[in-house]
Amino acid sequence: MPQRRSHVAPSAAQSALATALAELRERLDVAEDFSDEVLTEASASSAPIPELDLREVPFVTLDPVGSKDLDQAFHLQRAGTGFMVRYAIADVPGFVVPGGAVDAAARRRGQTLYAADGSIPLHPRILSEDRASLLPDVDRPALVWTFDLDAAGAVTAFRLERALVRSRAQLDYVSVQGSLDRGESGPWDLLPVIGALRTALEEQRGGASLNMPDEEVVQNEDGTYSIERRSPLAVEEWNAHLSLMTGMAAAELMIGAKVGVLRTMPRPDDRAFATFRRQTEALGRPWTDGSYGEYLRSLDRDDPLTLPVLEAAASLFRGAGYATFDGDVPDETIQAAIGAPYAHATAPLRRLVDRWVLAICLAVSTDAEIPAWARESLDDLPALMQESGQRASRLNADTVNRVEAALLTPLVGQRISASVIELRNGGERAQIQIADPAVTATAPVAAGTQPGDTVSLTVVRADIARGEVEFSL
Repeated sequence: MPQRRSHVAPSAAQSALATALAELRERLDVAEDFSDEVLTEASASSAPIPELDLREVPFVTLDPVGSKDLDQAFHLQRAGTGFMVRYAIADVPGFVVPGGAVDAAARRRGQTLYAADGSIPLHPRILSEDRASLLPDVDRPALVWTFDLDAAGAVTAFRLERALVRSRAQLDYVSVQGSLDRGESGPWDLLPVIGALRTALEEQRGGASLNMPDEEVVQNEDGTYSIERRSPLAVEEWNAHLSLMTGMAAAELMIGAKVGVLRTMPRPDDRAFATFRRQTEALGRPWTDGSYGEYLRSLDRDDPLTLPVLEAAASLFRGAGYATFDGDVPDETIQAAIGAPYAHATAPLRRLVDRWVLAICLAVSTDAEIPAWARESLDDLPALMQESGQRASRLNADTVNRVEAALLTPLVGQRISASVIELRNGGERAQIQIADPAVTATAPVAAGTQPGDTVSLTVVRADIARGEVEFSL
């Protein structure tokens, strides 16, 4: 698994970094605390007890190590020549009172934010990490999708219903990947099988919804910070296909009912493809034939150059948005990376829009009236999600910039080597990648420099408070 990790050692730079990250939270207005009114309502809220009892189904959850806001649980089994997939989603629509204090707070936040020194949750933790979370060995109301798949992994029928569930285990990606690699059996046995079939179907649709590399700032046990870039594990991609399948089913239900909210993304244009081709050539892994999806899927995850190639591919996955409708289905419904209509429907504890999608889909699936609160507020969702997305992007980018400045502080005045990723400003500047410490930045380059070249630079300045670094030739 390609992975790079750089560590900010305890020093004056570490102290300055902690201060800068705290100031960043304040500037972006991303306080973690909720008002007393919100906390009181969250503590008293309860979801309706479903009539359908699925506690005998051995659901399990699969998330990053240490997660507490568990949105999804799955159960996989063979059914004739095909499969049955049950996918339970936390019943957030049942817990949140429309128009209440928790609802209003969630609309202001839009999504859970992830900072270096902890998360800023969408909902009070008493809900997101306790009463509504699909934690193991406790009864929980859930919205359960049941899928019938044929031998090729294609969905032949599905339904959504409210049910009482009980997760048997809280699994994590690293442990499950290790068990799979060792050939050990468990609730994950069919995940690689179904994941591979769903990947093949996506390829046939022309999609390429690969999990992109993570760039995460983490706080270590000693209070110091590190920046980690890694490619997702295979089990994460297989697990993601369960969520994608659910999102496609949700889109189908809403399009059929002519009311809902879709996640859309246009196909990359020729300029984006041309830029990406140049980047792959510069990295020594040229994209020469086949679709971009086929090329990305062909990359060797053990190749150290796969990570920068996937980082460059981010330019192809831009322009995503939300399209709401009530009566007339939008002309453009496709999410290009998936190659099909798609909706966010599997992370209601962490993302606002999923609550609307689930409430609408449950009503459609059970022939019930669509909740008035969901219809009346549909048009508010794109702006709410866009604002929260921008806040999340700023928080992530500004956090990474400050940590990278801290990483480079000990090197001010020294010369370093870096690889040129992409030329900018007519070739006068370039996006560069430093190997150690693992930092991506912009720097001046000499005339005639080409992507893929190695350049020698001097670190002139590293401003932790502003998250700025400066280089000279």
